[in-house]
Amino acid sequence: MRELTPETITDAVLDQMATTPDARMKEVMAAAVRHLHAFAREVNLTPGEWIKGIEFMTLVGKMCTPARQEFILLSDTLGLSALVNGLHDKTALEEGTHTSLLGPFYREAAPKLPAGTQIAKNVKPGTECVLYGRVSDINGKPLAHATVSVWQTGADGLYDIQENASSVDYRGVFETDANGLYVVRTVKPRGYSIPMDGPVGAMVNAQRRHGMRPAHIHFLVGSTGYRELVTALYLRDDPHLADDVVFGSSDDLAVDIAPNDPDCSIKGVPSIRFDLKLSREGEADKTSGRVGSDPSAILKGEKVAAAAPAAS
Repeated sequence: MRELTPETITDAVLDQMATTPDARMKEVMAAAVRHLHAFAREVNLTPGEWIKGIEFMTLVGKMCTPARQEFILLSDTLGLSALVNGLHDKTALEEGTHTSLLGPFYREAAPKLPAGTQIAKNVKPGTECVLYGRVSDINGKPLAHATVSVWQTGADGLYDIQENASSVDYRGVFETDANGLYVVRTVKPRGYSIPMDGPVGAMVNAQRRHGMRPAHIHFLVGSTGYRELVTALYLRDDPHLADDVVFGSSDDLAVDIAPNDPDCSIKGVPSIRFDLKLSREGEADKTSGRVGSDPSAILKGEKVAAAAPAAS
């Protein structure tokens, strides 16, 4: 029998997992074990500290509901979502619009709306703005009938899913016209704090971080034959543009609100122009998925996994 020590335990675990038939699972799990063991050795992790870590992850799991995904929030605030997103970007055939994070508040069941529809149910005077632009390929060819899904917070800095899991507000799915144009009526986005009432918020507070996201509007854009684009626009004058707590903002996604844009089809309302360029679809796009998900979809997947028969 092999003598297990802090120096030999890693090889013992890797040897035992060597029979894993799925090559990718074998590769990922082996790397995870090596790095986790190296982390424990580097910080000389104590039993009490590891139990605290297990307690933290347990609390993160308990906060997850069909309306809230605390693990995605954790991934976002650790910069892991941005890292995985960046690695995914490197698999694109060509460079289109810069990507951003899907975030923990995306919902698949957003309503399909006609061009120019107001996505906010209640609009306070002076807050309305028009969001418009063109969807094209990287060479500027307009993409007709592309789907443009948008979502954002309300005037109180909360997403609809945070206030009421069954309500749908400040979000919608639009289609571009023959010239690749989309038009949305909405309200000016505002910066907001991530949810601070859970274990991730407690972690952020303990690190003396501000927990703020700059004002932004999320986009999910798709067109047949093109790579799905997950991105967001950010208001250039937001004080947290440079220190977004989830590392999602960037200068090339920063925009200004124009008080009277002559190119906007809806007159008399401040507007934001945000053009989007899509890369052609590649082989990696068929299997890689998105960095993020509808919270309710993740829980559905959990139930499917739990119901599956155990491997013999």
